[in-house]
Amino acid sequence: MKNIELSIPDMQSTHCQARVNGAIAALEGIKVEKVEAGKLSVAVESDELRKELVETIEKAGYKVDGDDSEKDSMTTGGCCTN
Repeated sequence: MKNIELSIPDMQSTHCQARVNGAIAALEGIKVEKVEAGKLSVAVESDELRKELVETIEKAGYKVDGDDSEKDSMTTGGCCTN
């Protein structure tokens, strides 16, 4: 497995952290190492799973900074920023 850390700036509150954790919980081949304000550390089995992880986080409404995959223009910026 490959360890990666993602920057998710809008994931600040425990509610937002739980929302992201819940969104990615169903993904197989991904092990959550640590969830904290603005950061997510995970172990993934492949690069394809990394892309799926980022897409799942973005569908939940959070922008992943520094990621080179396509961004969805409908990303809202998290649940607690409105």
